[in-house]
Amino acid sequence: MTTATTRHSDRRISPVFIGIVAVMAVTGWATWTGFAEQPGVAVFLFVTAAWIVSLCLHEYAHARTALHSGDISIGAKGYLTLNPLKYTHALLSIVLPVIFVIMGGIGLPGGAVFIERNRIRGRWRHSLISAAGPLTNVLFAVVCTAPFWLDALDGVPAEFQFALAFLALLQVTAALLNFLPVPGLDGYGVIEPWLSYQVRRQVEPLAPFGLLLVFAVLWIPAVNGVFFDAVDALLRGLGIDELRTYCGQNLYRFWTQTDQFCVVGR
Repeated sequence: MTTATTRHSDRRISPVFIGIVAVMAVTGWATWTGFAEQPGVAVFLFVTAAWIVSLCLHEYAHARTALHSGDISIGAKGYLTLNPLKYTHALLSIVLPVIFVIMGGIGLPGGAVFIERNRIRGRWRHSLISAAGPLTNVLFAVVCTAPFWLDALDGVPAEFQFALAFLALLQVTAALLNFLPVPGLDGYGVIEPWLSYQVRRQVEPLAPFGLLLVFAVLWIPAVNGVFFDAVDALLRGLGIDELRTYCGQNLYRFWTQTDQFCVVGR
């Protein structure tokens, strides 16, 4: 097994990640029980912690798939510990995605694990490594929306429903953006091994600017409308209506003027 070449310490879950999960659990409990006097604060901490957990799992999926595909250097780099501080670009993978969530409620994709692609043989393996990250967001979205599409909301407090709906929105937007076949994003990484050498050389200089290009295009109202219509359609298919995502974002951004319609008394 490839994992036999990694030390046990290279695969030990980081206390930093455990701490983030603990924050998610405690604030999730506070959101569920209404323990917090200000429900928006609990929702903010719960969704932010859960979002960071999903980002760590996204990068872990890339790293773990690369390890099993032949890159045995992954363990020594600390990527298997789920510690966000070990990423090559913690700013791009953790800080900026959180800032974008706070500012605009969109799941910003990030890429921060350095994979030694020369160690990996086979185009399918390269594609799978790139796909593993956004597929984690898809799985996270399925888990968040399970109570809705399973019609298992009896007894689930409204604020917790709103928080799950907003978290699902973040996961869906992250998955869709990441799967775009744009240089610098995972979607391009999926198709890159199947492109000719000439095409790859021509596209390579665009990779550092791919994400900026995506957001510039999303700034166009018509494109933005089409994108979020697709997001809303996917969420409706998973049982979440726009009202719940709106209330989730409204509660999350508790420092703004809160819509009292979304604050349910207990």
